[in-house]
Amino acid sequence: MLSKTTFKPAWWLRNRHLQTLYPALLRKAPTPPDYRRERLTTPDHDFIDVDYCGTGDRPLIILVHGLTGSSQSGYIKGLQNALLKQGFRSAAINFRGCSGSSNNRARSYHSGETEDIHFLYQTLRLREPKTPLGVVGFSLGGNVVLKWLGEQAGQLALFAAVAVSVPLLLGVCATKLDSGFSRCYRINLLNELKAYMHTKLQHLETIGQSEEAMKIRELGDLSAINSFWQYDDRVVAKLHGFDNVHDYYRRSSSRQYLKSISVSTLLIQAVDDPFMTKEVLPDLHELSPHVQLELTQHGGHVGFISGLIPFRPTYWLEQRITEFLRGRLTH
Repeated sequence: MLSKTTFKPAWWLRNRHLQTLYPALLRKAPTPPDYRRERLTTPDHDFIDVDYCGTGDRPLIILVHGLTGSSQSGYIKGLQNALLKQGFRSAAINFRGCSGSSNNRARSYHSGETEDIHFLYQTLRLREPKTPLGVVGFSLGGNVVLKWLGEQAGQLALFAAVAVSVPLLLGVCATKLDSGFSRCYRINLLNELKAYMHTKLQHLETIGQSEEAMKIRELGDLSAINSFWQYDDRVVAKLHGFDNVHDYYRRSSSRQYLKSISVSTLLIQAVDDPFMTKEVLPDLHELSPHVQLELTQHGGHVGFISGLIPFRPTYWLEQRITEFLRGRLTH
């Protein structure tokens, strides 16, 4: 289903890149109250860190960050504050190695890695079998959420889901980041990923995980990599059991899973997203009856900033997401 949008971009931030860069560079979201971290041991004896906001028995929303992000990203903390004000608790997952501490395995995270979010879901559901649970994912995290919802089909006890700025076709998005100003995003993200792998290697050697460290050493020198096609072929595919980058993109792109989703889901995409092209957007026949697609002409990538007064932004996503979740909860 295609729905109308209420989003109107700030007149002083109509450009796709300004919408994308302003919150990424200038937003300083405060740490919400009732904030605490828990480290969960995963089934493969690694760990993930989860940052919770809120107490009591209120509905609980799992939050999933994007590539090179974390629970400390402005869009995650901002949403946690907004959810708390609307009567929700939240649990922000940090993908492996993204919490400020390197994880203890060579494996990390990628656009199709749904094991850890399912592990967190099962953990929370066992603790609170009757609590209404929802999930929100951004960018790569949105791809993970949609793929997970499609894989699990009718097996999840969730009242709602939201996915924002999702790279629904990974290969198309990787190619888009090789052109024009979008190359600036690619350069920055790849530099962060290379630093992430370097830090992980040092950590594994320090804690005596020589076999895991060797898996990273065998990837070779990553410094010359200058595209996601190269990085995902050399690093992601080899570390996570894919034949090659084509196999990774084919199996992990979430667009193919939209038809199987049985949870009430809102998908928010901007036509001018600099991380993708219109080719990424699904046709309506590809959507499950439970998926609502909200397209905006402007908004950039995880931007969606409105407001009349310059440098006094309104983060529309927080309003729209909480509105949708409240609506589905009462429904």
